[in-house]
Amino acid sequence: MKEYYRKIIFFAFYSIFLVFAVVTEIEAAQVQENQIRFYLRQGIEKAFNLDNQNANIYLQKALKLDKENPTGYAYMAMVCFFSYEMSFEPKDRDRNQEFMLHNIGEAIAKGEKRIEKNSKDGRAYFAVALAKIVKVHWAIHQKKYFLITQETSNIWDYLEKAKEGDPQNYDVYFLMGLLHYHIDYLPGFTRMLSSILITSGNNQKGLQELELAAQKSYLLKELAQSELTSDYLNFEKKPAKALLFARKLKEKFPKNYNFLFALANILSDLHRFEEAFDIARQVERGIQGGIPPFVPQLQPRYNQLMGRILFTQGEYDRAREYFQKALKDTSLYNARVRVLSFVRMGMIHDARKERKQAEEYYSKALEVEGGEGAAQIEAKKYLDTPYVPPPKP
Repeated sequence: MKEYYRKIIFFAFYSIFLVFAVVTEIEAAQVQENQIRFYLRQGIEKAFNLDNQNANIYLQKALKLDKENPTGYAYMAMVCFFSYEMSFEPKDRDRNQEFMLHNIGEAIAKGEKRIEKNSKDGRAYFAVALAKIVKVHWAIHQKKYFLITQETSNIWDYLEKAKEGDPQNYDVYFLMGLLHYHIDYLPGFTRMLSSILITSGNNQKGLQELELAAQKSYLLKELAQSELTSDYLNFEKKPAKALLFARKLKEKFPKNYNFLFALANILSDLHRFEEAFDIARQVERGIQGGIPPFVPQLQPRYNQLMGRILFTQGEYDRAREYFQKALKDTSLYNARVRVLSFVRMGMIHDARKERKQAEEYYSKALEVEGGEGAAQIEAKKYLDTPYVPPPKP
């Protein structure tokens, strides 16, 4: 009988030990996951402030904590894509591209491996979806259309499963909003194909999802705010809404000149010209004086900014001079600057009832390699329907 009770006591204590061990293991895994997310957050913030060296340090810390976790690789790929787009030197661009593609491959492979073990792993689904979207953005630049079709086939399914498996991950809404919004602005056949392969475009739903991500997401909050700044300025033509986000981003990331340019464009569209010119002068002083983060390669972008402000003022001759200066630069990293300048040149000719010349400039805008985006969409619109200047206030 005593032996019987000893066995009961032994199994009772053993069961308690097992439960304690499992709980401890779960808690340890959660602590590690939180630490990974903290490092990712720090890395993304550093990248947004154009501090690539420290961004890489934090992202590498996240990877070292769990080398089988796909999340770190997905965010590393995203940051590498930012660096790739902003690289001034071809060798830097190639290096960032190579590193980006490597991390995309790791994120997808490790994410799929986790999904095989646990079909409800929301974080793994999200990591794979993020990596695939980064790859699609890169493929668009490279005009690799078969790769685009291949990678987009299950993105939306993965995002749905990511939301279902991890309802508190509001970063999912950034990717969903991005797709919903921009598919709605794609040209006819591409929009139809994207609707079949991914999901139907819905710009209003996309804005709602981006707004939710801008408020509640942990890792992609500022990226959602940046996207909304661009969407409200360039597509929705609501600069007052864009201003709210642009000011926050400029204050939080003072070294990121992209937010400075965005703020100047917004103020110009709001006809707050003195404030816009003040920012332009700040940019010019930085470029001329070599004050970090400003570099000589930003000169064409400054010229395009000055042209835009003068254009909005109705100073077409002076604006044209700046646009012509911007167009002299033919580097890959300033492709979008050239598109913007070509479009504005076309708009000047339309405003002067010189339709043939206007069409020539819109056509040139569409021919620029690497210039995909809002400006080329605008060029297509004005090729169909001439630009008409708004009535003077």
